[in-house]
Amino acid sequence: MIGAKYTNLDDGIYCIDARYICRGNACCYLIVEDCEVAIIETGTAFSAKGIDEALCSLGLNKEMVKYIIPTHVHLDHAGGAGILMEKYPDAELVIHPRGFRHMVDPAKLVAGSKAVYGEKKFNELYGKIVPVATSRIIKMKDRDLLYLKNRVLEFRDTPGHADHHFCIWDQVSRGWFSGDTFGISYEQMGVGSNRFILPTTSPVQFDPDKLLNSIELMMNYNPSQFFLTHFSVIKEPFEKADMLREQIESYRRIAYDFRFSSNRKEKLFNKIKLMTLTSIASRLPHHDIKLMEELLDLDFSLNAQGLDIWIDKQNHINIINTNKNNL
Repeated sequence: MIGAKYTNLDDGIYCIDARYICRGNACCYLIVEDCEVAIIETGTAFSAKGIDEALCSLGLNKEMVKYIIPTHVHLDHAGGAGILMEKYPDAELVIHPRGFRHMVDPAKLVAGSKAVYGEKKFNELYGKIVPVATSRIIKMKDRDLLYLKNRVLEFRDTPGHADHHFCIWDQVSRGWFSGDTFGISYEQMGVGSNRFILPTTSPVQFDPDKLLNSIELMMNYNPSQFFLTHFSVIKEPFEKADMLREQIESYRRIAYDFRFSSNRKEKLFNKIKLMTLTSIASRLPHHDIKLMEELLDLDFSLNAQGLDIWIDKQNHINIINTNKNNL
């Protein structure tokens, strides 16, 4: 989709490649309702040009952009927020209450990401991170409603991937803008009903019980589709939800199996990689598994890190409980 200005997904929804890492990795969405626009997900500083091009192609001017809405503050979702707020001066930023402080002062987010990627890689991936004035930010709590003309967007608190994550229900499309809560399915991971999806358990707030509860919450709306950030619209939501539940439970079992192992993170990485590639080979027998291995290498690493941190927390909780019982 890099090079294409947008993809029309119907119901006034347009998908724009975020130009992050590679084509088909991450996207932003426009919801257009009677000449008012909401931008869902900002991508990075490098995503702004594609968003602007799409708006121009649709004949929409910058004054029509009313809301800019990252689902959470991880930088592939919110890194471009400050840049977009500068470009669209009439817009308000809509954010989870737990993410508010990071939009006002992104220094901690930046430092954390640089610690993971290093200065050079960080600059290549995310570019400049610009703070947002508090006066232009709306904090959306669970069940809060936002109006785009007569179109109602409902916000639901959906922890599990991150505690500062909400998902957005759009009644018109009967779809969820799900950020990372409903997993990832890159453009290269199949088409239609054969598309493969996997959970993202990146550090540091992954919690399997919370994530499963968030998926259940969204499925209770009987959705027709999910608008993934990674990547684009996905159908057959009930089948995909089952795939995610099964993998999340497998991740939990894997983490417990290795909870006291040396080199635990490496073992988690190898087990997640083997399990996922085996599932893809079974579901998509004609797919290039070597390509999938390369495509998902970073996700295997991040998922292993998230699981490693989560099981560390469980071990710590068990030690505390044991000490209490011995008092």
